[in-house]
Amino acid sequence: MKAVVFAYSDVGDRCLRVLRARDVDVPLVVTHRDHPGEAIWFRRVADTAEDLGLEHVYGDDPHARELLERVERARPDVIFSFYYRRMLPAAILSLAPQGAYNMHGSLLPKFRGRAPTNWAVLMGATETGATLHEMVAKPDAGAIVDQSAVPILPDDTAQQVFDKVVVAAEQVLWRSLPAIVAGNAPRRPNDVAQGSYYGARTPEDGRIDWSQPAARVYNLIRAVAPPYPGAFVEVAGRRLVLAAARRWRGAQPEGAAGLAPGLHVVGDRIVGVCGDGGAIDIRELRAGSEILTPRALQALLAHANPGASP
Repeated sequence: MKAVVFAYSDVGDRCLRVLRARDVDVPLVVTHRDHPGEAIWFRRVADTAEDLGLEHVYGDDPHARELLERVERARPDVIFSFYYRRMLPAAILSLAPQGAYNMHGSLLPKFRGRAPTNWAVLMGATETGATLHEMVAKPDAGAIVDQSAVPILPDDTAQQVFDKVVVAAEQVLWRSLPAIVAGNAPRRPNDVAQGSYYGARTPEDGRIDWSQPAARVYNLIRAVAPPYPGAFVEVAGRRLVLAAARRWRGAQPEGAAGLAPGLHVVGDRIVGVCGDGGAIDIRELRAGSEILTPRALQALLAHANPGASP
């Protein structure tokens, strides 16, 4: 079987390696160029293709005529999309007589759309996973071939969950390939009406609203924690990123009772007080590349509120 692969990130890397291990012929890999200024904390599929001796091209515009012609010349039996960042047009999907399949980072039909791992953590889900499904015109709506679940533990960050999803994707593809090669891949209904759809996120979506309940604030912190852009507040004109935190479970830390929602220094701790009275123990607070100590934050808060009591 010949497969043209559109791929990016760690899921793309691992799934390409599964195809090689299963002796699938991959005449062409299509991936993305690195975005200027983007922190590349994940594996680059261009490097994976070179490591495996596979021809690769950059295809940031899947509608480009030149890309369509390259895929057509490869004469694929199957097309795979493994975390490629764009929807593939019908003209490309039609070039694969044995079907086109996408690996999505959730348990479809839940968390269709963009950034599924981040959204699952943000919405307080206790599990997510990876789903291999047929590609159709509507995003993440095709029949399900297979899926595998992973737990989201109460303190997991999105990156920790993503690492589990990568393994789940590898397992799903490994299990599914024999049936796909044989032309009898299972097709289970993907009832999108019973699921959910979420759009792309931007760094600005990480702004913390301390009037929210502690559970919601903590989910946001976990969902966008580094290497993602991070949940943040602004104090005295500086953006402060909550790089590591834990929700305070049980009684508030001593000295925090009665404090208004917001960022505070309590003893030798940096604490975020939330709208429901719950607290966030902030273990790493960054201002750019600088890690702020409680004393440095106290000085910054005093500068922002010169009339406040120390």
